[in-house]
Amino acid sequence: MTRDLASARSRSPFDESALRELILRWRDDTAGTYRTWFLWPERIKNFRSLRRGIEQVSAEIEANTFGTAFRGSSLETVVHGVAEQRQIFKGADHAFLWKPKLRIPDIYEDRGNQLAFGRMLETCRCCTTEAQLLTAVRSFAERKIKGLGPAAANLLYFLHPTLMPPFNTAIVKGYNGLTGNKVKLGSWDEYLSMRRGVMSINEMFRDLLSNDLGAIAGLLFDIGTGRFAAPPLPGIDTMAARAAWHADLARVREEAKLDKAQMVAERDDVTHTEVQGWLRDLGLSLGFDVWIASNDRSRPYGGGCLADGCLTELPPGLMSGTAAGAIRLIDVLWLESGGNVTAAFEVEHSTSIYSGIVRMLDLALSGERGAVHALYLVAPDAREEEVRAQLRRPAFSRIADLHVRYLPYGELDRHREAIARFGRGLHPIEQLARDLS
Repeated sequence: MTRDLASARSRSPFDESALRELILRWRDDTAGTYRTWFLWPERIKNFRSLRRGIEQVSAEIEANTFGTAFRGSSLETVVHGVAEQRQIFKGADHAFLWKPKLRIPDIYEDRGNQLAFGRMLETCRCCTTEAQLLTAVRSFAERKIKGLGPAAANLLYFLHPTLMPPFNTAIVKGYNGLTGNKVKLGSWDEYLSMRRGVMSINEMFRDLLSNDLGAIAGLLFDIGTGRFAAPPLPGIDTMAARAAWHADLARVREEAKLDKAQMVAERDDVTHTEVQGWLRDLGLSLGFDVWIASNDRSRPYGGGCLADGCLTELPPGLMSGTAAGAIRLIDVLWLESGGNVTAAFEVEHSTSIYSGIVRMLDLALSGERGAVHALYLVAPDAREEEVRAQLRRPAFSRIADLHVRYLPYGELDRHREAIARFGRGLHPIEQLARDLS
């Protein structure tokens, strides 16, 4: 047992049995962050793309090509990707937005601060131990860069999810409510102090949480936003406080039933998995071998699994490079019998296209250039303008030569049966897809 954990147990500021009860209730809440974000399959798929984006930010800063503005920068693209990681990271971009009257955050006009920020990100990206990571963070904190406090820890979480918890107003509020502490926003010292407490609590309840600190951060977020009330702190009128707390838990359970009913009632006409299923069936009908993203293979579809009838392994040529992990996560691949990739499809049902674009870049630049004939972003009809706007970002300039095309759900749904019966090769899909250049 570590010193921090032993200390936490000896002076636990909360009722451990009550917190265990709360965590169990929270895990079962269909509208809480555990089920809507932490167990969300796209969450894990986005880690590599965000890590790569952070690497690009550091490289541009070091090469002095980053510029002097947040808008249009590679940092904006990365932070936008973080902010779209569902409700827990909503508003993550606020800390990085340029506030001209206050001249903060001071990493756009001060070259020294900008270099320090980029080098901190790169050092943390390359760290292999907790001690190295904390040394880099403390060294950066000593610069006291105006306007850039521990909100940057949200980037570090995607580099080291087992060592750096996310940090925002709701998480801090939840932590203070749970422990009785008074951690403040804006201070790296306060963040590092909270981090120690979070990791001790996480270790104490590891059987219900995770090595990934996103789980406990989600719990604190749901407490901080008021979805769940923290257990009564010691010293409070226990019987009355417990009764009120249990009443609040009952309220959340009833609200969760209503939330679930509403989600079913408001369900989209199609889902991400259904569109993958369309593409799977269509690819098989046209005579291609089909690959389904490795983390989606076991999803239920059509009375079986989504990966039924598909490849169980990718060709050796695709699996031998450094980008193999990202390629395995592309939603759907159509391959010729010889193993060349004919078409790649990323289904962007409601999330940012950032991760999908990065995976396509990995495939296109993996050494199989001549084999990748077509790259498609498959998205709801209403997202066409959003997709076009995203691709105009400077950070995506490298994909201009890849000729990524937009394939709307509506066109695919209306014509997929006819294509399966009468189509041949990629020509029918090319006719449906729209140029994004």
